[in-house]
Amino acid sequence: MNRTEKLNRIFGALTDPSRRAILARLERAAEGASVSDLAEPLAITLPAVMKHLDILDDAGLITRTKSGRVVTVKLSPASMRAAMAWLRRYERFWSASLDRLTIYAEAKEAAARKDGK
Repeated sequence: MNRTEKLNRIFGALTDPSRRAILARLERAAEGASVSDLAEPLAITLPAVMKHLDILDDAGLITRTKSGRVVTVKLSPASMRAAMAWLRRYERFWSASLDRLTIYAEAKEAAARKDGK
């Protein structure tokens, strides 16, 4: 799989709120979490959770290990690092815009305070 395909899978996996919720739970679980623990707070079926885990695994965002009947899921940070590296390349485009927006908002706030006195 080439780099573009890998990034497409990563960003595609991150588009779903259930998958982001799974990743957020895993981020808080240093030792990983079982599939049933991940599924518990979600308002979806266990088979749906398994499909989400397949997508996250395919994107390289998680790893799964099986011990007996328990499947433990952990974050795999390498794919997230690849996505962050890609985003950093484009950060300069939105950073300048955000800086200009901040300056504009601060000027409007200062003008409003001046007019209110």
